[in-house]
Amino acid sequence: MITLLDYGAGNVRSVINALEQAGETVVSVDSPEDIEKAERLVFPGVGNFGAMMQILRQKQLVEPLLRYLQADRPFFGICVALQALFASSEEAPDEPGLGFLPGRVKRFTTDLAVPHIGWNGIKVRQPARIFNDFSGREKLYFVHTYHVEADNPADVLTCTDYGYEFVSSIQKGNIIATQFHPEKSGRAGLKILENFLDTTRQEIVPQACPQTTKLASRIIACLDVRSNDQGDLVVTKGDQYDVREKGNVRNLGQPVELARDYYEQGADEITFLNITAFRDFPLKDMPMLEVLQKTSKNVFVPLTIGGGIRDFTDRNGKHYSALEVASEYFRSGADKISIGSDAVLIVEEVLKTGRATGMSSIEQIARVYGNQAVVISVDPRQVFVKTPEEVDHPVIETAFPGPAGEKYCWYQCTIKGGREGRDLDAVTLAKVCEQLGAGEILLNCIDKDGTNSGFNLELINAVKGAVSIPVIASSGAGSAEHFLEVFSETKAEAALAAGIFHRKEVPIGTVKNFLQDKIEIRPV
Repeated sequence: MITLLDYGAGNVRSVINALEQAGETVVSVDSPEDIEKAERLVFPGVGNFGAMMQILRQKQLVEPLLRYLQADRPFFGICVALQALFASSEEAPDEPGLGFLPGRVKRFTTDLAVPHIGWNGIKVRQPARIFNDFSGREKLYFVHTYHVEADNPADVLTCTDYGYEFVSSIQKGNIIATQFHPEKSGRAGLKILENFLDTTRQEIVPQACPQTTKLASRIIACLDVRSNDQGDLVVTKGDQYDVREKGNVRNLGQPVELARDYYEQGADEITFLNITAFRDFPLKDMPMLEVLQKTSKNVFVPLTIGGGIRDFTDRNGKHYSALEVASEYFRSGADKISIGSDAVLIVEEVLKTGRATGMSSIEQIARVYGNQAVVISVDPRQVFVKTPEEVDHPVIETAFPGPAGEKYCWYQCTIKGGREGRDLDAVTLAKVCEQLGAGEILLNCIDKDGTNSGFNLELINAVKGAVSIPVIASSGAGSAEHFLEVFSETKAEAALAAGIFHRKEVPIGTVKNFLQDKIEIRPV
């Protein structure tokens, strides 16, 4: 039996599913006494360091947790739970950690994009049973802005490189904690959890550990999900955002089955975008929560969900905050949430008033779950101009002139599925959203959508040059060569596609096999 320290924040469903897949029964901590009685304790930390420590104190779990650790009883901590073992964090300077290990938690200071999001390697510093059957070449999933700085080298289990070397896991006796997420690291991550659970397995150092680890470029499968005319949820795909064909919603498959298929093919992440027009309230109107719950049972890579994540008042007059909506998605299996049209309206208001309120959906969710949990989905449309002076927006000198020979363009943000343009550009939107707390940009392009002509490299470079958070390139992929092009000619950290995967024109395995030995990827 495994005792799970679920303090009420973030996606713990995937951890439970991974442990149950290993044949374990999982019970949650409901009281301080449950920690005392635990045989093996798993602590999946998610989100903000300060929020986590406050909740642990409110629930009177700090002292029993410290006693458990000091007794050297079997413990596995994940992500922020690793950071909690130390005395302090720059993320919440006024909120003390457990102080079980000497050291501190610091923010990344690197020219690379922060948060550190994606699949990276490990350099093993001491033998451990969790690496049984590992070659050392495996990549594991990271998503964090802060990292551990351990004072005692003997506590360090692995290190990873991201601009510089940082501690990516620790081991002290029976205490193991990782910065990476094994429950989101595919088969390699599941193997780590299996090895932890089986105390008879040999402690080893994998033979092929790299001297320097490298972050992989991510290949993301996107599933646009909406109800068809019969009321069933289907995966669809638009051409420049039009999802109907001969009057009917284009049906390319069932979301749960497709997501599992893409996971098996080697997708590094799965994104669900709920593009249904809500009749009432997103958590009641469509069964997307069930889609996430079922998907997370068999898909052990990160899941992002977008659609309807904003403040709502339902038909009965009950108000739900964006944070409450997002929380339900996280508890159902989502790792990140995507905010689209609402982000445009939030940024417009910030620019109009000259200040942030602290109460926008972006700010609320980032404050509780961390910046890495908030993705901004941008839907821009190209607007040509003859001279840069024509508009008060950042303008690109384009290599592809407009219909009247215009040499310049800007990218107008849209809302309502691309149907309504606003007086706001994609570069400004991305910059302000980063300031508000967003951790990643999903950069679409209406003009490229469904064309199979390749990603809009000019747009990607413009936005990537304006922000320090990761950028996901989207819209236009038609071949494996387009993925190589976007990773070679821009600094995008990830590339997303939908139609070519759904129609099996270019399978994910084909893309990865083509990229192998050309750029750093996570092998199939």
